[in-house]
Amino acid sequence: MIDTGPLAASPGDDLYGGVVMQTGSDWSTVPVKGAKVLVTGAAGGLGRALTEALAQLGVEVVGIDRAGTVVAGDTPMITADLTDDEAGPRAVVEAIDRLGGLDGLVGAAGIVDTIHRAHRFPIADFRADLEANLLAQFAVAQAAYPALKEADSASIVFISSIAAQDGLPGQISYAAAKAGLLGLARGLAAEWVSDGIRVNAVAPGLFATPKVLALPESARDRLLASVPLDRVATLGEVVGSVLYLLSPAAHYTTGQTLRLDGGAGLTLGGFYR
Repeated sequence: MIDTGPLAASPGDDLYGGVVMQTGSDWSTVPVKGAKVLVTGAAGGLGRALTEALAQLGVEVVGIDRAGTVVAGDTPMITADLTDDEAGPRAVVEAIDRLGGLDGLVGAAGIVDTIHRAHRFPIADFRADLEANLLAQFAVAQAAYPALKEADSASIVFISSIAAQDGLPGQISYAAAKAGLLGLARGLAAEWVSDGIRVNAVAPGLFATPKVLALPESARDRLLASVPLDRVATLGEVVGSVLYLLSPAAHYTTGQTLRLDGGAGLTLGGFYR
């Protein structure tokens, strides 16, 4: 049964435009302290920052990564290749056992280094990108499903990219896989909504990873020419968007993609300059 809340104001409630808005935990824009969250790709730039942020908020977090690097002090890290059909799901089950349940899953694992022109793109490389950036994400969500459906309110957040919607010349396998994540998020959201599981995606544009920051200034300037805010996103801005989708404030949000592009989608005609 879905609780629609009170239909009339009561002490402690606020009125805004004639709509009753209850104050309290539903306003929290970060995950609840003590929530149990699994982060894949936890040793990468974004995954590491997210894992550390969750730990600082008092969230119980376990990370999975091929590197197995220690992050956020005592945060448990499980070393596993998520593209392995047996090792990946086994690592998810191990993480859930360590946490004693699961409230949230963030799919931040993936690869982005494969670069070829489309007419000579090796099929083996294309397949490897799909396996790492799309199929492994589904396998993790599938393995996590039994635990997530037992949670009071569960959330999955996939890390996609604006390349999913805008394309990325030279990296069509990456763009295709990230586009697949958007379809996966909507499909799982539709299937699992009755189990109380919300599924969303975050699609960042350029943000402050070591690779982006290491680009020559001239290359960064060319990339930023289509970004009205005229800068890359900080890691904190991307992390904050994920934290929101994991939080009580997003309990009415599912099947959506939160695009973080600095206004790049608003540049038709170049009028912002």
